[in-house]
Amino acid sequence: MNNDLILLGHGSGGRLSHQLLEELIIPQLSSVPVAGQNDAALLNIGGVKLAFSTDSYVVDPIFFPGGNIGDLAINGTVNDLAMMGARPLCLSVGFILEEGFSKEELARILASMREAAETAGVAIVTGDTKVVPKGKGDRIFINTSGIGAVEHNLQIDGASAQVGDKIIVNGCIGDHGIAVLSAREGLEIDSGIRTDSAALNGVVASLLPLGSALHVLRDPTRGGVATTLKEIALQSGVTITLDEKSLPINPGVKGVCSILGLDPLYVANEGKLLAIVAPEQAEEALAVMRRHPLGKDAAVIGEVTGTSSGKVQMETLVGGVRGVEMLAGEQLPRIC
Repeated sequence: MNNDLILLGHGSGGRLSHQLLEELIIPQLSSVPVAGQNDAALLNIGGVKLAFSTDSYVVDPIFFPGGNIGDLAINGTVNDLAMMGARPLCLSVGFILEEGFSKEELARILASMREAAETAGVAIVTGDTKVVPKGKGDRIFINTSGIGAVEHNLQIDGASAQVGDKIIVNGCIGDHGIAVLSAREGLEIDSGIRTDSAALNGVVASLLPLGSALHVLRDPTRGGVATTLKEIALQSGVTITLDEKSLPINPGVKGVCSILGLDPLYVANEGKLLAIVAPEQAEEALAVMRRHPLGKDAAVIGEVTGTSSGKVQMETLVGGVRGVEMLAGEQLPRIC
């Protein structure tokens, strides 16, 4: 394998993605240390605190059960802002279209973007469109960037997990990745698996009154829950221990993963968040999540059990303990 070439796995969100960032991109473009690499940048402009984030979407296929590339692009950037505790305000949208792409399909995508933005309470305020020759793109790619208002003085970031903290997820994991996979491969899955793509800013707003007990928020997209928790463990210098029997997994997702040899911990999500909270407030946080429509299946799935150089492990169903590392390679390419 030629180390001088970009591989598909460099876009997985896992180990290769992090290597590309740390060895090439960040040294050239930024000085942000690992501990400061979060879902959005925090800016202070004239005393006004803002969050700023950008993301690009290359999902294949562009239409899948429960959604499409358009609403995915809106929800994804809204969620990145929300993970900093910000109130999303406005978005930009950039399109790269392939010559010959259907205007009817574009109209469907645009309508879904408008609806998703209205649901999230954000405005689309600027954008750009480019067209590349047929065969030089793949139908449509979308970039969205967003700005949000940070209206609190809390420290919510990946470096703030503390020993004793509880880890809560707001629902079943792996739905998005399996929904996209089923559409891509034409799998006949009679289980109603649909993407979980949704704007999570409402869930986050309901958690902010927890105050300083709310330590970390992160949405486990590419690389899944496992990779996201590994990132947090590295940033915070802690050991995270998961409880396998507590993981909420749709039976259909569990079945597909079992058949195809996939681990749900590494399957992408687009409407899930991980909240790491102080133990004394964990039950309250769980109750708050469960009162929200996007958190009715929320569960405590683990805790921060010690300090380390960034270790994640899981207590298994058979009573053992196994290590959990970042996604290696590319499990499901072009998932978002």
